Amino acid sequence: MMKRRGVDRADIAHIQRLQTYITSPQTRELSTMASESRLYTFSPETKEKLRKFRLSTSRAKDPQAVIYQIDKKTLEISQAEDDVYTKMTELADELPDNSPRFVLLSYPLTLASGRLSVPYVMINYLPPTCSSEMRMLYASAKELLRNQAEVGRIVEIDSTDDLEAIEERLKGEE
Repeated sequence: MMKRRGVDRADIAHIQRLQTYITSPQTRELSTMASESRLYTFSPETKEKLRKFRLSTSRAKDPQAVIYQIDKKTLEISQAEDDVYTKMTELADELPDNSPRFVLLSYPLTLASGRLSVPYVMINYLPPTCSSEMRMLYASAKELLRNQAEVGRIVEIDSTDDLEAIEERLKGEE
């Protein structure tokens, strides 16, 4: 027969460490990412496109952007078209008026110091006219795509007109 021992200070300290770990923001983020990764999928082809785009744009002299979307039925995140946009006006023309999209953007710019910078960002395009279902769908996939694409930061826009001022926003956040 086993003897039960009382709870000592070491046990209490261990329980407190576990509670701190379980409720920490990092643990919640990992838990959220784990559930997102089970919900949304990336095909091997999409993963390869993400990697190639990230590697090919770091030395580009012109802006480069690709549009990503979520298939509502399969919850697969994929590139909308095989086009790479180099002009913000062309990109704005391709974004739908009533549906969110993710845009991966590499935008070379010269800072006030004269230094060349090529920020690699994700634009979360969320027009005010899209349905709440689509808003939730894209909101819950945002961090997953950010991590998969390995972008530095997310820029939120709700209108294609915001793309005209993207350079100023990127310079202001450097």
